[in-house]
Amino acid sequence: MTQTGEEAQNRQYRKMTETPVEKLVAALAVPTVLSMLVTNIYNLVDTAFVGTLGNSASGAVGVVFGFMSILQAVAFMCGQGAGSVMSRSLGHKDDESATRYTSTGFFLSLLLGALIGLFSLLFLDPLVYALGSTDTIAPYAKTYIFWIILAAPFMSSSLTMNNLLRYEGRAKLGMMGLMTGGVLNIAGDAILIFGLHLGVEGAGISTAVSQFLSFLILLYMFLSGRTQTKIRISCVDWRLKTVGNVAATGFPSLLRQALNSVATILLNSRASVYGDAAVAAMSIVSRISFFVMALAIGIGQGFQPVSSFNYGAAKYDRVKRAFWFTFGLSEILLILTVIPVYIFANPLIRVFRDDAEVAELALRALRLQALTLVTVPITMVTEMGFQSTGQRVLAAVASSMRSGVVFIPVLLILARVRGMAGIQEAQPVSYVIAFFISLYMSRIFMKRVDKKEEEEMRSKAETQEPG
Repeated sequence: MTQTGEEAQNRQYRKMTETPVEKLVAALAVPTVLSMLVTNIYNLVDTAFVGTLGNSASGAVGVVFGFMSILQAVAFMCGQGAGSVMSRSLGHKDDESATRYTSTGFFLSLLLGALIGLFSLLFLDPLVYALGSTDTIAPYAKTYIFWIILAAPFMSSSLTMNNLLRYEGRAKLGMMGLMTGGVLNIAGDAILIFGLHLGVEGAGISTAVSQFLSFLILLYMFLSGRTQTKIRISCVDWRLKTVGNVAATGFPSLLRQALNSVATILLNSRASVYGDAAVAAMSIVSRISFFVMALAIGIGQGFQPVSSFNYGAAKYDRVKRAFWFTFGLSEILLILTVIPVYIFANPLIRVFRDDAEVAELALRALRLQALTLVTVPITMVTEMGFQSTGQRVLAAVASSMRSGVVFIPVLLILARVRGMAGIQEAQPVSYVIAFFISLYMSRIFMKRVDKKEEEEMRSKAETQEPG
């Protein structure tokens, strides 16, 4: 390693292990929050633009969102799996292992995204119905999803690279790629949907092109020497041990996103019983709620590299402080956000679809979710804490709570017992149940970190004893 490279490594190490954790989490969270807000603003704008084309077209956006969740599941598995190991390796000052995991995570994501895209094209018709399309929504969904499928390998690997940059402590570089793609996507939607009158197809083309451009920008960050780890084909390690470590560490992310996808598909299928307006309504509610949650998730993603790096460097007190700071800040931001969402729920919904039936169905669901979103931060930070410190089993359990293991049976039961009212209530009820489970699991996380800290102190004391 050159003197300059060693100095840069030491600066980064000191930054991650000596900067006050409150300042460090906030600094790493700001670009992540901005990236997520821009991405979610694009999703909301896309929903609003497509919503002008009718209920069936608006429902298609919600249907395709389930497919995009599958791609996100793969991307987060590769990015957070490789990123967590990479960050802990950097904490150990093992650059070689860190680069090996960065390269392996990227190419694994690219490959899996391409395979998902190929199989999706081969089974396009059954796919859109499996995702929750009705006969009237299906033509719009097929048109939209075709372009998403073409961009699948670039979408998955872009999200993976963004996660890798975060775990290296360089969230600003990831922000540049994602925000550029998001802004271009919004502009592309306006031009292609309204200017060229391409409708739903225009939204699909815009998404595909912007995702490819984001991919190029993020890849450039790794190839231009701006990062400590590199993306190189020669550094990819296809051995089962390495790929298995990436997959096992990233499995909680895969599980969470996969369950989100299943939940979205089930939500669409249960809502479709009540018509396209119901599917459109729940799609709008999901987009608005996820936009609000993006604030908490963005703060949490600022916590992950701090937690993993300092855990690898045996700075356990910093891990605990970062955990509670992240929880508190996320809670405050969510409370401040959900209040206006609750008050202005009706005009907010009508921005996306100015239809009386859609607005009526969406209003109650959105207000119930706004009231219960404040329970999400403890679930999120507990899950991220387990994953960033390599506690795979507990991370998988925690990640399955919010939108999967709890939500799916709650949705099926309430939809059967209470009809459309039960569909509106399912997500809020699952948030509350997951909250109490996560409170208990957060105590387990703290006890485990305390135990590691005690072991470290005991080890240091033994090495310092004379003779």
